[in-house]
Amino acid sequence: MMARLKGLAWRFARFGVVGGSGIVINQLMLFLGMRVLFASVTDEAARLDYALPLAIAVATTYNFFWNRLWTWHERRAKETRGVAIQYIKYVLATLLGSVLQFYLTKYLLKTPLFEGNVQMANLLAIGLVSVVNFTINDRLTFRKAKQ
Repeated sequence: MMARLKGLAWRFARFGVVGGSGIVINQLMLFLGMRVLFASVTDEAARLDYALPLAIAVATTYNFFWNRLWTWHERRAKETRGVAIQYIKYVLATLLGSVLQFYLTKYLLKTPLFEGNVQMANLLAIGLVSVVNFTINDRLTFRKAKQ
């Protein structure tokens, strides 16, 4: 039991490292989108409408492949169709996590502890959602193959 928990803790730590590096990728792509790729779009709000989805898509794809190669390396799908299905599951888990993060942050802002502190509420929401995302990906996206 302890060995299983230790293995799960290491996998969760790897998941966190991948997620943290994905934030860097997201920010870099957002910067490049706003300053380079869509620089000719004069309306800043419209430029953000193009750059933000690009940043999210690139970071999500980056996170998927690194989680596949490192976090759940022994559970990789072997054929192309399996990879595509894993990717779709991963994107859906990420989407669910994003919606949960949004609503948790808004809910936490209504509590006396976080009232007016959106950054702290959002950080707690990210922490809670990370556990949910990890569990979904461990049990569904990268689940162990049936023997």
